[in-house]
Parts: sequence; C-alpha cells; structure tokens
Amino acid sequence: MMDFFPTPKQLSRIKLAVFVLALLPFARMAWLTVSGQLVEPLQFITRGSGDWTLYFLCLTLAVTPLRRLLQWPWLIRLRRMLGLYAFFYAFLHFLTFLWFDHFFDVEAMWKDVLKRPFITVGFSAFVLLLPLAITSSNGMIKRLGGKRWQWLHRLVYIIAPLGILHFWWMKAAKHDFSQPILFGLIVAALLGVRLWWAYSKRAAAPAAAKGCSGCCH
Repeated sequence: MMDFFPTPKQLSRIKLAVFVLALLPFARMAWLTVSGQLVEPLQFITRGSGDWTLYFLCLTLAVTPLRRLLQWPWLIRLRRMLGLYAFFYAFLHFLTFLWFDHFFDVEAMWKDVLKRPFITVGFSAFVLLLPLAITSSNGMIKRLGGKRWQWLHRLVYIIAPLGILHFWWMKAAKHDFSQPILFGLIVAALLGVRLWWAYSKRAAAPAAAKGCSGCCH
C-alpha cells in the first residue's frame, strides 16, 4: 500500500479541495434554478439534495474502513466535514419539503409526516442527524466526553439505513429499485465490515487473556 502522509499544509489543501468539491452540487442546483433552466426545479432540488445526502452518508461511513485499509490515519480529519455536508444536503432536502411543498405550514407538514410512511422514515433520519451536527465541534466532544460522544455518533448506523428505506419507498411508486439497492449494498458492506471488526476483537480478547494468564504462571 502506498504510504502517503501529508504535511499540515498539504492536508489543509486537501480539506479545502474536499470542501469546494462537496459544495459544487449545491452550486449547480442553485445556478440551474436561478437561471430558469429547469422545467421542474422543485423536483430537481428535492431529488438532488436527497441523493447527495446519501452520497455523503456513504462517504462518511467509508472513512474508517479506508483509513484502516490504506493505513492513512489522516483521512479521519475529513470525516467531520463529510458528515456536516451530509447534514447540509439533508437540511436542504427537508427545506424543499417544508418550503415548496407546504409553504412553511408546520401543521400541514406534520400531518404529511404522519400520513406517509416514506416521509415518516425520512423525517426520522433527519431528526437523528440534528444532534450529530450540533455536537460535531471539538468543544462538544470535550463536554460530552469521548465515549459518550462516540456512542451518540453511532446513530449514523441507524440514519443511513433509514435514509435508504426512505429512498426505497420513494422509488417504489415507479418500480425503480436500482439506486436504492446499490446504496443498500454499499451501506451494508460498510456496516458489515464494522461488525466483523467488533466480532474479531471480541473473539481475540479471551485468547489474549489466556495467553497472558499462561505467561503469569
């Protein structure tokens, strides 16, 4: 595996590049909407923001496996930004629903959330994302403590499947499951490798304890 350990200056450039690239989908949606090039801007923004929420959720979940596979510990420095972009596009997705679909009528929005299961699931995923975005700063990590912060941010393991289920039900009306299945396989693989690591670690613990006991005697 190629060793690559960027200097602080190089890492800053990488983070800037990721920041700009992650903002491009939003810039494209905004430009096409403002310039009047879209026939159905609401549908375009809703779909685009939903898709990019899932993309960034997958990228966020991929950081740890890639970090371990490539042995690039610096990749962890990108995870917070990717997670915040997942929230940014989820917020944009929710905003289009609240603004263009319901014109900020919270009561009508809430009735829609309770009435349609695919919206219920999507709204639940968005609500679960809120505490993750709020506690993303270093200050909040110190306030919560490392272990509690880690447990809280494991909500992403629930959020990603909920997002895919929301996407699946939305596509079910058109009987188009190719994208939801692809996202589902990616998330299943990213969560599956974590389960394997946890299982391997738990299985190795008794063996290590026996070895240590044997050494003591």
